[in-house]
Amino acid sequence: MQDFFSSNNVKHIDYKDTAVLKQFLNPSGRMISRKRNGLTAKNQRALANAIKRARIMGLLPFVVR
Repeated sequence: MQDFFSSNNVKHIDYKDTAVLKQFLNPSGRMISRKRNGLTAKNQRALANAIKRARIMGLLPFVVR
């Protein structure tokens, strides 16, 4: 089974692409686990770093109320 980034031919996970990053957040704003979203370990780490950077830059919220 291929993950989202391999199947869509994404080479670099960008923190500025918030539409893609929001797909991997649950409604309360937490990251979805690797088991649930089917990413490889390498892509999950890159995704986590991109989400963290986007949160620090103010592009994504830390908590959704």
